[in-house]
Amino acid sequence: MSLEQLINDCKKNNIKAQEQLYKHYAPKLFSVCLKYAHDYNEAQDYLQESFITIFQKIDQFEFKGSFDGWAKKIVVNHILQQFRKNNKWVLIDENLVEEYEEIELEIEENISMDFLMKIIQELPERYRMVFNLYVFENYSHNEIASALGITSGTSKSNLARARMILKEKIENNKGNFRLSSVK
Repeated sequence: MSLEQLINDCKKNNIKAQEQLYKHYAPKLFSVCLKYAHDYNEAQDYLQESFITIFQKIDQFEFKGSFDGWAKKIVVNHILQQFRKNNKWVLIDENLVEEYEEIELEIEENISMDFLMKIIQELPERYRMVFNLYVFENYSHNEIASALGITSGTSKSNLARARMILKEKIENNKGNFRLSSVK
């Protein structure tokens, strides 16, 4: 069955089609959820709640662009909505931003993806959110500021602090890395 037919069947509330679509896209979308979640259980919650929204809004998908991108956007928007609802931001002095902007995070080639994802998940939530949106979703600081209801300077500061924490964790764990296995 083609993806187009599968989506059209989902639009008709066909449970078998919804199950097939879920099985096909859940692993990809779960990896997005893991980037933002504190832990595995929270990521599962994000995934389940996002799929409810995907099925509720699937009539809005008009086959313009990829379904992958459309579904991923729903997942990220759901996570952002939960984040805005549950978190308070600490406002910072915009003058402090410049000193943090220079921090660059250099990822060594021998760091496993599992280790990298683990230390990203350990970041404080506001740093992890900004880091993921900037690095993985290619949001600009203005877009992050708008999505999270913060200033662009706060976004820049939180990204820099996230990079600083990650850099420290990488430095502290040198020699403990394992090469990622190629599958």
